Amino acid sequence: MQLGQLPEVGAAEVPADALLLDVREQDEWAAGHAESALHIPMSDFVGRFGELTERAGEGERIYVVCRVGGRSAQVAQYLLRQGLDAVNVDGGMLAWESAGRPLVAEGEGPAQVI
Repeated sequence: MQLGQLPEVGAAEVPADALLLDVREQDEWAAGHAESALHIPMSDFVGRFGELTERAGEGERIYVVCRVGGRSAQVAQYLLRQGLDAVNVDGGMLAWESAGRPLVAEGEGPAQVI
């Protein structure tokens, strides 16, 4: 990895048991998300950072996802600066859905990425 280059991984490459951090807003999350993901919207992230550190094991890689990859890239950069092992999920939840990875929704209707 070159200096300043953000580590990224494709949605299909995220391990099933990985710590997946979803930084999308509540309406996006409710429409469709990975079942085991930790949801901390980017707008709340700094104030809720402790929730992530409580859940992440020592040295555990954190896979950060949003809709297409912009917000998650910013959060992944922040996590790296905090000394955590973080990678951006390239293409976000749109790529997750396209790769056929499972989604669940809150409420009625089919799960989908919005």
